[in-house]
Amino acid sequence: MSSIFSDRVKKILLDAEKCVKVPQSYSGELFTGVDLGTAYVVLMVVDSTGKPVAGAYKFAQVVKDGVVVDFTGAMRIVKELKANIEERLNTELLKAAAAYPPETGKSVVKSHFYVTEGAGFEVLNMVDEPTAANYVLNISDGAVVDIGGGTTGIAVVKNGEVVYTADEPTGGTHFSLVIAGAKKISFEEAEEFKKDPFNKKEVIALVKPCIQKVAEIIRRHIRGFKVDAVYLVGGTCCLDGIEDIISKEIDLPVYKPINPFYVTPVGIALSCIGVKEYGDFEGRGTKIY
Repeated sequence: MSSIFSDRVKKILLDAEKCVKVPQSYSGELFTGVDLGTAYVVLMVVDSTGKPVAGAYKFAQVVKDGVVVDFTGAMRIVKELKANIEERLNTELLKAAAAYPPETGKSVVKSHFYVTEGAGFEVLNMVDEPTAANYVLNISDGAVVDIGGGTTGIAVVKNGEVVYTADEPTGGTHFSLVIAGAKKISFEEAEEFKKDPFNKKEVIALVKPCIQKVAEIIRRHIRGFKVDAVYLVGGTCCLDGIEDIISKEIDLPVYKPINPFYVTPVGIALSCIGVKEYGDFEGRGTKIY
């Protein structure tokens, strides 16, 4: 259900989807969001007005459950995507922010930072993934849940401020492993099977226990907070019907925007705006030194 979201949110995500295919005109400085996911590495570029102007992504297995397990490979992919966008925009990308799963420790934050820096960016900000997503959604009260390839990240928001974050393993990679086992196919084939709209009814039936596990993770972490609604983001949430199963399990309204895949990468890029130099977080993000 996407009607709960403002026209601004819909426009940002439609612009993000469009600019991945065709780079857009821009105003002022450019800022890049680097999202090192378990299944995909995504770069999204916004201009000084917050408008998405270009983006690129690549399937990769350089991160496992939020932890960079192939530092060289991750840096190479970020460099490759950066060069691809620079060629299409005919300009150099200088400034960026990166994200990390919440509550995963300084070593994880540092690894995401150093991959981004090593790819040639000046890193302005580090922000946890569900908090980054809320730069796009602008939720005042509720729980923002980022279901990625490897982990489910949760941010409880009160009066526009994040008051609690958590992260646990379980995400789209686990869904694909279940499909691979059930269908007796490779993991890569399961990934493609999962994304094919023709298979959506079979997929949702196969991975329902995984979705119920995600719902249990959400229920456990929002317990003790007055949460009236949950807002889903992350590539795994593109799965048709996932919001209905989670809503039934946690007995709360659950909403997802039109293209949840792009929410966090755009939010990471937006977190750069207003940050003058590295370390000047103005209350945002996380210092890692």
